[in-house]
Amino acid sequence: MQGQNQQQAYDRGITIFSPDGRLYQVEYAREAVKRGTASIGVRTADGVVLAVDKRIRSPLMERDSVEKIHKADDHIGIASAGHVADARQLIDFSRRQAQVNRLRYDEAIGVETLTKQVTDHVQQYTQIGGARPFGVALMIAGVSDGEPSLYETDPSGTPYEWKALAIGADRGDIREYLEANYDEEMTLEAGVGLALKALESVAEGGLTPEGVGIATIPVEDAEFHELTDAETEAYLSDLDLLATDEDDATADDDTDTTADEGDTDDDSVDE
Repeated sequence: MQGQNQQQAYDRGITIFSPDGRLYQVEYAREAVKRGTASIGVRTADGVVLAVDKRIRSPLMERDSVEKIHKADDHIGIASAGHVADARQLIDFSRRQAQVNRLRYDEAIGVETLTKQVTDHVQQYTQIGGARPFGVALMIAGVSDGEPSLYETDPSGTPYEWKALAIGADRGDIREYLEANYDEEMTLEAGVGLALKALESVAEGGLTPEGVGIATIPVEDAEFHELTDAETEAYLSDLDLLATDEDDATADDDTDTTADEGDTDDDSVDE
């Protein structure tokens, strides 16, 4: 009981390390990220791919209101997993920093530079009393000086560079799939295929164009491009990943059962 009370004391203080060197609130923020639906990034020789699971829980919800891929600048895209409101704050911060860089230096901001500015901002919320950490992780992808880059931001404020990664739900399983199938010399189209196959590997009943979001930033023109439903459907059809009507019905049944049993959905998390 005494040990439990001691841990609770460190839980309440975001700026206080536990005796074993842990910040419990940062660790809890990482758990919030795991509750979000999956987002995947793949860096290829020809550019960067972002793919997200954006399935909605109710047919009454407007699809356009579910945002998991964002354009930060002409050459940079960001995907998120975790608390939606926290993600929105960091996306807005990223866009402001990109615009400030253009006004101040008359040039596009570098992907690494933007990532470190975001993580510096995130890290401040692990040292300030009275504020909690951001319960969201971002994937920042883009092309700078002809080089594709893919970064992850962590709730602790640490930036990581990746060749391919996944954040959100089923991160471990998706990462295993990426590690087994990733090829540094793959084309951008092959990168889209890998991201979709990785997403499908943990999905029940295949994928639908409405439930998937894809964006690419090619090296050739360094322009952020988000695929339309028709373009996404073409990829899914070519890869034989399209969900059938029977699969959709099964998935709906599973979703209804889960909701009835748990009834713990949190609308602030992009589940």
